[in-house]
Amino acid sequence: MFGLFKTKSKPELLTHPPDLGEGRRVYAIGDIHGRLDLLVDLIDMIAADDHSRGPTGSTQLVFLGDYVDRGPDSAGVIDYVLQLRNWWPNITCLRGNHEEVFAMAAQGDESALRFLTRIGGRETLLSYGATETDLDNMTLGELRDWLTTAVPQAHRDFLEELEDKTIIGNYAFVHAGIRPEIPLEEQEEKDLRWIRDEFLFYDDPHDYFVVHGHSITEKVEQRPNRMGIDTGAYNSGVLTAAGLEGTEQWFLSTGKVAG
Repeated sequence: MFGLFKTKSKPELLTHPPDLGEGRRVYAIGDIHGRLDLLVDLIDMIAADDHSRGPTGSTQLVFLGDYVDRGPDSAGVIDYVLQLRNWWPNITCLRGNHEEVFAMAAQGDESALRFLTRIGGRETLLSYGATETDLDNMTLGELRDWLTTAVPQAHRDFLEELEDKTIIGNYAFVHAGIRPEIPLEEQEEKDLRWIRDEFLFYDDPHDYFVVHGHSITEKVEQRPNRMGIDTGAYNSGVLTAAGLEGTEQWFLSTGKVAG
């Protein structure tokens, strides 16, 4: 019973500029949402930028999640990321809330499938070979049965293997954000994938500087305790990456300047 009165320890707060550490360069990539065309362009930009900055011990790509839905080629985005792993040796792929729903739908969860179609999943289903006529005429059960066979096993494995967070130096990379005043190791999956206002409107330091997507802004949102790089690529044509090395931060984007 005494466990009921235990309080969680508060994290050690980051009160100095974030630092990636020596010998590391990271490019964090915001929400793609089916825009394969923009992703290909951005990876070319990243490769050129990485080369221009000279060698480093390790250059890592961190995808912040939301590969699927809304844009026209979710299946193509996953294929491309899987292929990218073959020639870019250090890649971390995080899970967004849209991957959570899509994975459940692909496993036959009708409630998730119904929700998926309300959050941009119709475009995802089209990218896996469904037609507009199929989507208009299939019952939910028929659509469920079709989807469970339409998604390749490699894509299912990709969805299952996604991570919810990664820490590099004193940066924390997550999809949506973190719940304030909770240590990172105690964060719940639902917050890492779905949180908004409680995180976005919290201005005090966290235990790590947080790099996230999920919440769309016209330009990169830079705050003392976080950086948001979801620039609404599916609609705006602007897909953004944050470059990080030591204490330096810079931005690359398709379409227009992100910062």
